[in-house]
Amino acid sequence: MCIPEKSSAAASRRQLLQAGAAGLAVLAAPAIVRAQAAPKIRIGFWPVAAGLPFFAAVDRGYFKEAGLDVEPLKFAGAQQVMEGMLAGRCDGSSNGTGSANLAIGEIAQPGLFKIFCTNPSNARFVLDEFIVAKDSPTKTMAELAGKKIASGPGIQNVTLCKTMLERAGATGATVSELPIGQHVAALVAGQVDACYTLEPTGTVGRMNGTTRVIEAGVVAKYILGDPMAPWHGGAASLTSEFIKKNPDAARKYIAAYARGVELVRSKPDDARQHMKGYTAIEGSLTAEVPLASYMLYNEFKPSDVAYFQKFYDLFTEKGIFEKKVPVDGLLYKA
Repeated sequence: MCIPEKSSAAASRRQLLQAGAAGLAVLAAPAIVRAQAAPKIRIGFWPVAAGLPFFAAVDRGYFKEAGLDVEPLKFAGAQQVMEGMLAGRCDGSSNGTGSANLAIGEIAQPGLFKIFCTNPSNARFVLDEFIVAKDSPTKTMAELAGKKIASGPGIQNVTLCKTMLERAGATGATVSELPIGQHVAALVAGQVDACYTLEPTGTVGRMNGTTRVIEAGVVAKYILGDPMAPWHGGAASLTSEFIKKNPDAARKYIAAYARGVELVRSKPDDARQHMKGYTAIEGSLTAEVPLASYMLYNEFKPSDVAYFQKFYDLFTEKGIFEKKVPVDGLLYKA
């Protein structure tokens, strides 16, 4: 049958339009791929000073400059950050997240995360300390024998507190969990005799004239055996799933985070301002609170890994970890 000329022309127009649409789809594909290559990166953080490199990287636009969409997620404690990672609600943690808490997540789900930066502390880079009321007669750790001690919440803090008291000769001390923000008030009210706490608590108590530190850098001394040893108590990480699915974004994120670390190292006074809004640290306290040290994955020496492993092994010995957790397998490899 002969096809009318009008119908033939219409068919040709349809074919032309279909071909044009296909061509536009091809041209649009790179834009779609680019959008998919920049996923939202959800990072859980605990509002403590140790998270400063992350806070600075967000505020200064380091992540945005790298083409990344980073969403900070605030949690009440390190355990909640780890649980968020297990549940798939977080793609990683900022510094300040307890390393032992992360290890518990690793035991629950092997291969959960990779650590790319820690915040080691000791007698020089102070984070951990025992404090008492300003007028307390207690001068040494051993004098805490039989006393009521408050510890920061969570299995990492409580286990460390009990072990350090034992090793310092403070036998018979009773340990109870108490949010760190309540430590100074509890001492002032006489509810407890001492607190195992983290900065800025000691600085807050000193500045308002209510508490004093009896010993700082206690984990390095009593757990690692050297007051100047690096205690890798907190760590920044990314989940292994995120790294696998988004290797390019992971590399860019770590590089931008490292810029935050470098800012803290090279311009600490300038970096301090970024604690505001993320922590309760502000005003004159911002200039006083001690800053943590930081160690990136490519800066670890064998001795650093050994001290980190010694810290983890304590939790295995105490039965908190059901099995040994090898530190080397948790470190990010570029």
